This record gives sequence, C-alpha cells and structure tokens, in this order.
Amino acid sequence: MRKQYRTEGLAEDELAADPMEQFARWFRDATLAVEGGVLYEPNAMVVSTADAEGRPSSRTVLLKQYDARGFVFFTNYTSRKGRDLAENPHLALLFPWHPMARQVLVTGTATRTGRDETAGYFRTRPHGSQLGAWASAQSAVLGSREELDGAYRELAERYPEGEKVPVPPHWGGYRVAPRTVEFWQGRENRLHDRLRYRRSENGTGWLVERLSP
Repeated sequence: MRKQYRTEGLAEDELAADPMEQFARWFRDATLAVEGGVLYEPNAMVVSTADAEGRPSSRTVLLKQYDARGFVFFTNYTSRKGRDLAENPHLALLFPWHPMARQVLVTGTATRTGRDETAGYFRTRPHGSQLGAWASAQSAVLGSREELDGAYRELAERYPEGEKVPVPPHWGGYRVAPRTVEFWQGRENRLHDRLRYRRSENGTGWLVERLSP
C-alpha cells in the first residue's frame, strides 16, 4: 500500500503572487482532471473544526465559491461544525487531490456570509436539496431513517416542485479568510514539495515558505 510519486515538482518561481490565484490555477488543473476521468469532485474538501475545549472534528463538504476574500461553503448552523465555529472560528481546509499527487491545505478564520448571499445560493440548489436543508437537523440523533424520510415527505407535500421554498433561518454560508495556504506536490522518495503562503505580520501581503516534507 505504498505508491511512488513521479509527478513534476513545484518551484517558488512558478507560484502566483497571491495564494488565491495559485489556487485558481490548481483548481483549473483539477477540473481538467475530472473531465479526463482522473479525479472526482475537485471541490470536495475536508473541513476540520474544534470546539471551545479544543476537541477536533472533521467532515467533507463542497466548496461553492472562492475569490480574493476566501473560500465559501454552506451548512446547517446548528450542526456540529456550526456549533464549533460559534465557539472557535479557527479552522482548517484540506483539498485531497490524490490522483494528481496534490493537496491544498488552508488555515484561517470563518465568518458567516450575509443572508442575501445565502439566499442567492440557496435558490440555485435543486428543489430536493432545498427541502433537505429543512428536513435534516444536521448532527442531531435520529430515532430512525423513517423519521428523516417522513420529515422530507411532509415538506415535499407542503412545497411541491415549482413552489418557492423559504431559506431556513438555521442554514447558511461561511467564508474562510485564509491565514496560510499550502500547496503540496508529491515527489519521489517522499521528498515532496511543500510551498506555503503565510500572511505577513502587518496583514498587507504574503510570504512564501518552503517546508520540509
């Protein structure tokens, strides 16, 4: 269960000046890998949070937007990650693009998106996913699968296909403003390239550091 990586390396002079532009380059590569049948869901990322006592938890969610301000995902605010972020807004993101021998690792701080932005995205979701946001009390204990399916059926009767579904007040987005963004490229003999952008002390720019593998 050991694979020798043989992909090309990553050098400092190949990097964009800004980590979000570098992410855009790699994300385009990942999207092309999907089209080539190499990678599945490049926007899937592992979100790791910790509560006020430092107890960690991780889960996979989908990146829905990124720009100069950071990375955006949507969730139930009463879920475990929502409760964690209410107590401790610091988190980490991991994009595990294993078939490409690449990873992107982000640390930063999450803030909620505005309700207009949340509503705008909610309207783009399939009708069933809109109902699902109401039906699931995410992370809460269920008595049975039927309890969940029953809640969904009731909502489907109340809001049939074509009828506007209101945005749940307990549901919305988070924008992760990055503090560090690491680009990891697999190399032979486990001598991987790890180049990390780190916010400068005055917060006005980025420093690039090479990390030992």
